Amino acid sequence: MKTMKLRALAIFAGAFDNDNRALIPELWAQEGIAILVEQMVAAALVHRDFESEVAEFGDVVNTRKPQEFKAKRKVDADNVTVQDAVSTNVAVRLDQHVHVSFLIKDGERSKSFQDLIVTYLEPAMIAMARHTDQIVLAQFAQFLNNSAGQLGDGASKSSLTRTRKVMNDNKVPQQTRYQTLTSEAETDYLEIDNFMTADKIGDDGTALREASLGKKFGIWLLLSQNMSDIAAGNTIVVTTLVNLIAGYAKGDTVLLVDGGTAAADAPLGAYLTIAGDDTPHRIEAIVGDPVTSITLDTPLKFAVANDAVITIYAPGEVNLVAGYAGLLADGTPGYAKEIVVDGFTVAPQVGQLVSFGVGTEQYVIIDTDDTGLVGITLDRPLETAIANDDNVNIGPAGNYNFTFHRNCLSLVTRPLEAAMAGTGASSAVVNDPANNVGIRVTITYDGNKQGHLVTLDFLAGVKVLDEDLGAVMLS
Repeated sequence: MKTMKLRALAIFAGAFDNDNRALIPELWAQEGIAILVEQMVAAALVHRDFESEVAEFGDVVNTRKPQEFKAKRKVDADNVTVQDAVSTNVAVRLDQHVHVSFLIKDGERSKSFQDLIVTYLEPAMIAMARHTDQIVLAQFAQFLNNSAGQLGDGASKSSLTRTRKVMNDNKVPQQTRYQTLTSEAETDYLEIDNFMTADKIGDDGTALREASLGKKFGIWLLLSQNMSDIAAGNTIVVTTLVNLIAGYAKGDTVLLVDGGTAAADAPLGAYLTIAGDDTPHRIEAIVGDPVTSITLDTPLKFAVANDAVITIYAPGEVNLVAGYAGLLADGTPGYAKEIVVDGFTVAPQVGQLVSFGVGTEQYVIIDTDDTGLVGITLDRPLETAIANDDNVNIGPAGNYNFTFHRNCLSLVTRPLEAAMAGTGASSAVVNDPANNVGIRVTITYDGNKQGHLVTLDFLAGVKVLDEDLGAVMLS
C-alpha cells in the first residue's frame, strides 16, 4: 500500500511536462523507491534493519540478532525460570555506497516526467536493485560448510531433500525458508514430474501452466538471475589423481596423490574439486615436488575412490604495485572497488568464488571489466589487505543455490544527507520505513556537458547473523 501511494504521487507529477519541474528530486526519489521495492527480491527476504537517520560511509550500525529462548519445565510448586529478553547486538559497517549516476542532456530535459522515468529512472533503479540482491545472495560463500548436492550433478529431488536435512539438522525454524535458484537449477526442477504434475501436487495445473515451483518440502523455491551459475571451461585446470587403493572416506582431509603435478601447479589457497566428492575445497598444504600429498581446508563431503581425478583451478595474480587495503584498525573499510588482476587466460566470471593468497576469507565476484581479464569487483570490501602478485584463487564451475532462513544474515541500509543548500545542487532524501529503504537524489547542472547530472544513492552493509541458518545446494 505504501509503495502504491508513492507511485501514485509520482505519477501525478507527469502533468509537469516540458519544464524544470520534471527534475524535482523529491519526485524522483519517491518514484525511485517505488521501483526499487518492486525489483528487489533477495534483499526483501533477509533480516532488514532500516532507520531514516542519516549516516555516513563507514559508519557502524548495531543491529539486533533475533533472540533465542529455551523452553523449561516446572511443577506446580515451582516458580517460572525467567530468561533475559535481551537481543544480541551485531555491528554492521555501512561500507557499500550503492549509486547510479546519469546525465540528462538539455535536449532530453523537455520530456515529461513519465518519459524520463521510462528512459532513465527505471533502468537506474533496476540496476540498484540487482546490485543489492547480488550483495545479499553472494553471501552464500560464507555458508559453504553447510552444503548438499554435488557440482555438475544437476538439481534434483534428492539434492533438495538433502539440503532440507542440513537445515533440519541445524534446527533452522521451518517458517520462512527460501532457496534461490540459478536458471539451470530451476530448469532441472521444472523437469521433475512430481514437482509439476497437477494430480500429484493438487493445484489444478497451476504450477504447470505458470512454470511456478512454489513451496516444496517446506522451502519456497525462487528463481534468481543473480545466483552463481559458473559454466565449465571458465578456468585453466591442472589434474592429478588420488593415490590410495582403498580410497578416502567422507570427513578425510589429507589425500595421497600422484600424476606428477609440480608444486607450482598446486599453490596454497587454490581451489580444487575431486571426482566423486565434487564440492569446493582449497589447498591448505602440500608435500613434495612433484606433489605426493594434498591437505584440504575442509573435509570431504563424499567418499572418493583411488585414481579419482583432482581438478586444481589455476589462480591469477593481483596486479597493483601498492596492493589493496583491508579493514583498518581505526574502522576504515577495506578497499571496495575494482581490483586489477592478471595472469588469467580465461576470464573470471560474475558469481564465481574468489579468495586471495592463503587468506581464509571467501568472496564472490559481482562484476568484471568488459574483458573480465583485467578487473573484478567483490560482493563486499576486503577484510584483509592483499599485495601485488598475491594469488587470485578462482572457484570451481557449477551451480550454487542459496538456501536460507531470513535471520541468517542482515541487510542494513541508511540514507545519506541531502546536499547543502547554496551548493548549486538540488537534493532530496525520501524514506519508506514500511519497506525498509530510503534513497537520496541529487541533481546538478554540468555546464561543460550541457546537461543535468542525476545521482541516486544509499548506504548498505551486510552481515552474517547465524551460519547455521543458511546452506548451499550445489548442482
